[in-house]
Order: sequence, then C-alpha cells, then structure tokens
Amino acid sequence: MTAAHLVAGTIAPHGLRYLALGDSYTIGEGVAVEDRWPLQLARALRADGIGLDDPQIIATTGWTTDELQAAIDQAAPAPGFDLVTLLIGVNNQYRGRSLDEYLQQFQALLARSIALAGARPQRVIVLSIPDWGVTPFAATSGRDPNRIAREIDAFNQEARIACRRGGVAFVDVTPVSRQHGAEPAMLVADGLHPSGAMYALWTALASPAARNALA
Repeated sequence: MTAAHLVAGTIAPHGLRYLALGDSYTIGEGVAVEDRWPLQLARALRADGIGLDDPQIIATTGWTTDELQAAIDQAAPAPGFDLVTLLIGVNNQYRGRSLDEYLQQFQALLARSIALAGARPQRVIVLSIPDWGVTPFAATSGRDPNRIAREIDAFNQEARIACRRGGVAFVDVTPVSRQHGAEPAMLVADGLHPSGAMYALWTALASPAARNALA
C-alpha cells in the first residue's frame, strides 16, 4: 500500500486504536491531513477526555466496495480496533453499479469491520453516502441530480437496514451534504469534494455515536 492508501496516526498513541475505512471522503481528497473527518473525530473525542489515537486510514479516491475489500486484504490490519468507521459506496453509484451488488459487498465489509473491531458491532460506525449531485461538479457533468439523489438514497437505505440488523450505528450525513453541498466554503477547489468545514459538520454528527461506542 502507498502512503495515500494506508495512513498511520500522526500523534503519540493514547491507547485506543481507530481504523477508518473508505474512499475519497475518508482520505480527504483536497484537504490537509488534519482536516480529514476521521482526524477531526479523533481530536474531538480526545477533547472529551477519550484517549483515542489518530486513525489508521485505509482509503483512497475512487474506490468502490470491492476495491476497498481488496485494499483491506492487502493492508492486513491487525484486528482488535476500539473503533472502526466505514463510509463507502459513492463510486459504486457514480459508476452505475447495481444496488444488489452494492448491498452484497457492503454487507461483507460490514462483517469485516465488526471482526476488525474485535467482534464488537457496537464499536463500528457507518456514515451514509453524501449526495454529490448538489455540487458544482455535478452541475457541469451532464448527470441528472434527481437520479443521483434517488440512487444514493436507495444505497443508503440498504446500508441503514444492514446496520440495524447488525447492531451497528448508522450516522446520516446525507441531509447536511444536500443542505450545504453547493456552498463554496464547503468544497475544495474541484467543486466536488468536501472541505474541512463540511467535514466538521460530519464530525459533529458522528461524535455522539463515537462517544457511545467508546463509553
């Protein structure tokens, strides 16, 4: 794995291990390392007195569910993480892959995330797929934003059901992505990927679930 795919924590260990799995949203395409939402989440929890390490990140821009699975195979992270977050699927939708394929592969990733969390589903948090259809990039892409929204909603609904069945927390960041996703301050220069300010909103939504997971 290259450094862009597998990123170790940037601070001295505090004792609680954190693994963040995903794609461009998790690796933070276009933002500084400290602005990635998993890094923001770790800092927020430390501010609350929870000794969570900065995350080990397995993510890169463009990955689909099967590509993330292959990357986990290659990275072979040691199980026993105290917190695992998973955000994946936007590239399945972007490439026109089927909902059935997404669900099958998402369920496999969810099971693997639970295993990496030491068979503790309460230590796993899934974030919903944000809606890139509201962004300036989408407006110039020729894609139908209503179709993008429908497909993302369908993917998220299946993920939500799978999480409920598995006892995993599901954090819905899609509404805030729709509310603020066209604002220049919420985007990096490509007009598609979130800025640190948008990731701060996601962090605020994910923090209660993470605190509960580590309570």
